[in-house]
Amino acid sequence: MSKYIHAAKFFLHNTTENGGYLEITDDGKFGQFFPEDQKPDGEILDRSEQWIAPGLVDTHIHGLLGHDVMDNDWEGLQAMSEGLLKAGVTSWLPTTLTASREQLNDICKTIGSHYKEAKGAKIQGIHFEGPFYTEKHKGAQNPKYFTNPSVEEFDEWQKSANGMIKKISIAPERDGSVEFARRVSEEGVTVALGHSNATYEQAKACVEAGASVFTHTFNGMSGLNHRVPGMVGAAMSLDLVDDELICDGHHINPAVARILIDKKGPEHVLLITDSMKAAMMPDGDYVLGEFPVYVKDGMARLKDSSNSLAGSILLLKDAIKNVVDWNIVRPEEAVLMGSWVPARSSKIGDVCGTILPDRDADFLVLNQDMTLSETYLDGKIRYSAESADAE
Repeated sequence: MSKYIHAAKFFLHNTTENGGYLEITDDGKFGQFFPEDQKPDGEILDRSEQWIAPGLVDTHIHGLLGHDVMDNDWEGLQAMSEGLLKAGVTSWLPTTLTASREQLNDICKTIGSHYKEAKGAKIQGIHFEGPFYTEKHKGAQNPKYFTNPSVEEFDEWQKSANGMIKKISIAPERDGSVEFARRVSEEGVTVALGHSNATYEQAKACVEAGASVFTHTFNGMSGLNHRVPGMVGAAMSLDLVDDELICDGHHINPAVARILIDKKGPEHVLLITDSMKAAMMPDGDYVLGEFPVYVKDGMARLKDSSNSLAGSILLLKDAIKNVVDWNIVRPEEAVLMGSWVPARSSKIGDVCGTILPDRDADFLVLNQDMTLSETYLDGKIRYSAESADAE
């Protein structure tokens, strides 16, 4: 028999409703929404001082709780999957780093064979960050594995992954990037652009060939100049592309986030974490890929002369809160940027990222200050901040 959740506000697919009742069917799906004056018969879960949002979708995340996707360890991925529920994430794309063809293929085999076994946040695909990059803006990517885009290599990885690669990021200035973008996007895979010193024209050529996302916009790319627009200029000015954004207060200044969101609109900006294994862990020394990293003051940085940012320790629940606290967007827009936009941009919007009838009832209960109270998966509570605080 269905039950109903009663709340002060609901962030539905096309509207934000004040008050009402959302049906959760006995098989863990969303059902019908009833307005405040149409109280349904049945069990009611009262959250009348709180807000209901779709579960968040993290499409760019490398690590959590001391684990890294590059470890190629299913038990570690399982721990990440369950830990993500505490971050309000109910769907995610495990994200690789630049590595050898063979290592990446092995990771594809592991995830492609086991993704349905995830006990926490659902693995909806794989995101390849590299290895088709260039050195100028390499960040924490290892340049010894950089190479030109190869459809043959991609097809090998995709076969090993059982078709689970949903997104791959490349540098537009590499030889063959335009043809790669065309071929791979035709297969229904999102092609993103990043870690690149490309010109505006090179980025534009890839977009017109099918690329549709910019990887952690502003970070790891040629900047905007009034005479040379660069990658940032392409990310900001090209129509219909979606821009990743790391809103931890370190990767970009909040004023820059405002500029991008005002220009593109919340419907074309997806919040990501780019988090590494130190997320949800204490400060100290870690490794990202093959590089030593130290974590201090909310930042992960390479332990070399560059001292470059090396991913983040951001949680997606904090990213949606930050953009509201920074007075950039309304709560419903922040939720959109952390759920539907990332899902749609990675072509998984048909299975997650929004509250619609007959979809899996993966949702959050938010307090009115945008902090996370509860996470539900398939209509069942899987995380409670109140219970966690009591432990």
